[in-house]
Amino acid sequence: MKLVSWNVNGLRAAVNKGFNDYFREVDADIFCVQETKLQEGQINLEHSEEYTSYWNYAEKKGYSGTAVFSRIKPLSVRYGLEEDYEDEGRILTLEYETFYLVNVYTPNARRDLSRLPLRLAWEDRFRSYIKGLDAVKPVILCGDLNVAHHDIDLKNPKPNRGNSGFTDEERGKMTELLDAGFLDTFRHLYPDRGEAYTWWSYMPKVRERNIGWRIDYFLISERLAPQLMDSTIDCDIMGSDHCPVVLEMSL
Repeated sequence: MKLVSWNVNGLRAAVNKGFNDYFREVDADIFCVQETKLQEGQINLEHSEEYTSYWNYAEKKGYSGTAVFSRIKPLSVRYGLEEDYEDEGRILTLEYETFYLVNVYTPNARRDLSRLPLRLAWEDRFRSYIKGLDAVKPVILCGDLNVAHHDIDLKNPKPNRGNSGFTDEERGKMTELLDAGFLDTFRHLYPDRGEAYTWWSYMPKVRERNIGWRIDYFLISERLAPQLMDSTIDCDIMGSDHCPVVLEMSL
């Protein structure tokens, strides 16, 4: 089974920059996107006949939003967290026969860290939610987690220490999530691979010089490790300030 996750930073814009070509070429069984930035009825995608689409729209127009395109019909679909209302369209959970798929766009703490307290509280609720799912059946979690976990996960760790996406608090929450029984699939397979990033600033020549951050992930329940085949980064795919990440599992 092949799964893809991509923060497209506006799906309509990404379609104009080759999204459909990549979608066809990668031939995923399940394709997850974050930051769709649209509302119902604002886009028609070419793959609508082969895949079933599931959308969680943000109430605020042109903001956030997640979607999953699946060849496999899920048993159930959940929008947001079960225990509280979530109006930014950040979470989609699809239940399949042998696992849960969770597609997430984690809140950004903002450059001035004004949203850091909200972010940390959100992380605790989200971790509790994921642990609850994992108690029922294994979980595959993907999306833009808006954190570089270790120094190896961004080009310039020292000057970025304490900045949004690389605060000790955000990194600590990522550690807590992994310690709850999950694997960072890419780092599990490639513990020492540097220069492997999924997001680059739009500043001139930043992507060209590969000055990036790895903030897009596939995490899996630890008990799925024997079925992990590969976890890769399609860093040459343009169309967004993020690139797609790909997971292959023997499910």
